[in-house]
Amino acid sequence: QVQLVESGGGSVQSGGSLRLSCAASESTHSTYSMGWFRQAPGKAREGVAVVDTRGTLSYADSVKGRFTISRDNAKNTLYLQMNSLQPEDTAMYYCAASFFARDASWLLLHGSVFDHWGQGTQVTVSS
Repeated sequence: QVQLVESGGGSVQSGGSLRLSCAASESTHSTYSMGWFRQAPGKAREGVAVVDTRGTLSYADSVKGRFTISRDNAKNTLYLQMNSLQPEDTAMYYCAASFFARDASWLLLHGSVFDHWGQGTQVTVSS
């Protein structure tokens, strides 16, 4: 069973940048679709960005043009580059992996099919 460990969260001012990393305990290339999800206090979890097993990417509308998801298969690591951060991006960010064979846009909206999750890393953006 793959283990996921996130890092890279922190506190930044509005307009700043952060890069989140998610290290997997085994290769996920071509086996797992990978995604970033977030949950703010009092709000439901939402999909932020997903890369499926074919390499297709999908982003939430709220982060398009600001966030970039990528995976380094040699390092078994998933990244989320976050630029132009805004206070509404404040949340706990989770990395997740799924065997589910669906396209990235569908997976982005169906976090429940992701069966491997990291512990989360906090991102706080101040105005």
